Amino acid sequence: MKRVVVTGLGTITSLGYNVEEVWSNTRNSYCSIEPITLFDTEDSSVKVAAEVKNYNSKDFFTSFNSKKYNRFTQFALIASAEAYKDAGITDNSVNSNRVAVVYGSGIGGDTIGKEYETCMTKGSKYVSPLLLPGNLVNMAAANIAMEYKANGTCMSLVAACATGTDCIGTAFRHIQFGMADIVIAGATEACINPLVVAGFASLKAVSRTEDKTRASIPFDKERSGFVMGEGAATLILEEYEHALKRNAKIYAEIAGFGTTCDAYKIVSPNPDMTQAKRAMEDAVKDAGITVGDISYINAHGTSTGLNDKYESIMIEDMYYKNGNTVPVSSTKSMMGHALGAAGAIEAVLSIKALEDSFIPETVGYKTYDEDCRLDFVTGHGRTKELHYVQSNSFGFGGHNSVLVFRNSKLL
Repeated sequence: MKRVVVTGLGTITSLGYNVEEVWSNTRNSYCSIEPITLFDTEDSSVKVAAEVKNYNSKDFFTSFNSKKYNRFTQFALIASAEAYKDAGITDNSVNSNRVAVVYGSGIGGDTIGKEYETCMTKGSKYVSPLLLPGNLVNMAAANIAMEYKANGTCMSLVAACATGTDCIGTAFRHIQFGMADIVIAGATEACINPLVVAGFASLKAVSRTEDKTRASIPFDKERSGFVMGEGAATLILEEYEHALKRNAKIYAEIAGFGTTCDAYKIVSPNPDMTQAKRAMEDAVKDAGITVGDISYINAHGTSTGLNDKYESIMIEDMYYKNGNTVPVSSTKSMMGHALGAAGAIEAVLSIKALEDSFIPETVGYKTYDEDCRLDFVTGHGRTKELHYVQSNSFGFGGHNSVLVFRNSKLL
């Protein structure tokens, strides 16, 4: 099978508008959780979120396109523009038929509620013609393909909080099996709105604290739910020999991918942890390495009770044998949980960790939980030479997906 490398990165999150800003704030342990401004929270039990700060679509798009593209599609296009430019791709360096797009979202557009209200109060003829083109999950992928004339596969995956990781993993397989030379892969999310927040609140999944320093605290005994985040991340995946011919910069190699399903319950992980653990085992096996080769795990770490508990137990059981340990942290402590986009954003941060030999901390961690007994990076980030980094994603519906990245120095 063909080897797959990452030659471009792009992102927009609550920590910044590009990879440099996001990584700098991550290294500096900046918590971007603040009071919600995207809607009036007077009637909401949830008061804080990790919003993309001071975002004005007209800074990036024409007046027409800022209306045409839903916020989640805008984020996808912004991240993809950065990644595509970063990869140094030109029209004469690629065959458009061999350029694919695999890009998803957990929820997609956020204007259905507004248009439903318009339909009910003013009448159906007042519903915007942009309702469906704006809200459909595949619109991010479709618009990316149109922007870069990518005529290969164009698909959108939806796997709840595992969406971003599944998109990257699927893109990885596309190149491995010779279906594409380049894949624009990633995920986006922008659904900090009254309806979605209320839905997660009804599930008792989100934190209700107004203290930003104690809202998203993965693996801390006092954790009380996740904090909504938003944003997008794009990776340019490329067949290794193709990248060498272009003399492209190589950030890292995608070494392994594992994905399974609990087939258990919609919102609760299976307590036996068999399938989630198998996803980790499959990713490590796919990479052709052993658990002892993993230098750092960017955990799913949502700050919810069961997820953090079971993820910790799985990692301990698999990686902490015969005196071995591996450092673990959750960057959701700084930028909340961007749902479908989380895995893609965390993939970018995992690659930057490899490049800089630096492990971000789990910000806000204070209280030890006897169910979470790992080497959590807390207090400050940690400098360490990293060879392989693992990124975990687990989603509603029992989706378990794991990526392993190899340091480009090992190519």
